Amino acid sequence: MALTLLPKKIYQCLTLGTKRVSAFACTASWIQKAGYQNFPVPPQFGDIEIPKERQKLRFFNKVPQYTAVVRPPKMTKRLDLIRGEEEVHTDLIHKQYGIIARRGGVLRHGHLEMVRLSIARKIDVNRMFAIWRIDAPWKPVTKKGQGKRMGGGKGSIDHYVTPIKAGRVIIEFGGKCSFDEVKPLLKMIAHKLPFPADVVSQETLEASRLEAERRERENVNPYTFKYLIQNNMLGCHNWIKDIDKQYFGKYT
Repeated sequence: MALTLLPKKIYQCLTLGTKRVSAFACTASWIQKAGYQNFPVPPQFGDIEIPKERQKLRFFNKVPQYTAVVRPPKMTKRLDLIRGEEEVHTDLIHKQYGIIARRGGVLRHGHLEMVRLSIARKIDVNRMFAIWRIDAPWKPVTKKGQGKRMGGGKGSIDHYVTPIKAGRVIIEFGGKCSFDEVKPLLKMIAHKLPFPADVVSQETLEASRLEAERRERENVNPYTFKYLIQNNMLGCHNWIKDIDKQYFGKYT
């Protein structure tokens, strides 16, 4: 029993040692009582099947493998690969848990290794599994040496990245485990990513989508940001970005 829960006289006697307390008061305060506790039934995972091929995340190569006769191609910035909303990989395949990007960005090889090693340390392969929902780094990023002048052609390839759009499922985590058990691990990984990401389960993902539809349906204000852009109110087309004319400020 903590000292702060004891009566005032007993607390002063035990901490300061300056006052005496009667034996009856000490005996009465230390009487233990048994109460009735009703614990919930533990969840059952009998209908969940763990993939047999691989439970941990596989290793991604830092550089794409080309044949000996193929020269590694270079690319432009291609910002369209990270702008807007993901249209394909937005749902959980195994209907359990995962990490979804809230905004577009790129993942380097170090980010992927951070995710893989963090899960490898905590996962229990006997009852859990994790899978990638993204590709290995494939988009080349060029860079010139420090101090060089402009011109002279495009620089050499410095590293490769994986572009991610908003709403893209990055990893899936599942098995015979509850959401409260895996949420701290997934939340730590999502916090280390270079862009905002959310830890979701199948229930929370469906609830968030229903909530977004309800807000849009029950909105009583007709002057939304989409309405302002579509009608060019106050000449907003002169100062807003082209990406806002397409996605109406939803994805930045």
